[in-house]
Amino acid sequence: MSVIEIEPDEPTWQNYANCLGVDPDLFFPERGASTREAKEVCRACVVQDECLEYALGNGEKFGIWGGKSERERRRVRRRRSSAQATAAAQA
Repeated sequence: MSVIEIEPDEPTWQNYANCLGVDPDLFFPERGASTREAKEVCRACVVQDECLEYALGNGEKFGIWGGKSERERRRVRRRRSSAQATAAAQA
């Protein structure tokens, strides 16, 4: 019986996130609390777009993802849906 060597997985976008090691509570503030500090962490993050796409693709309903709140992510989803509908109507 031979031993199968498994290559370690390539690092995912999460490994490059500015929020790695930051208290997660910062990104899940109480209702009405400021999101400013969390968004500051996201602002200079090299994987901000990947994080946002992850949240949009997985229906994340809470917290700050990709520098956007749930309300802001809903707007992104509506804009994309509207753009897709427009493109489909023109096709």
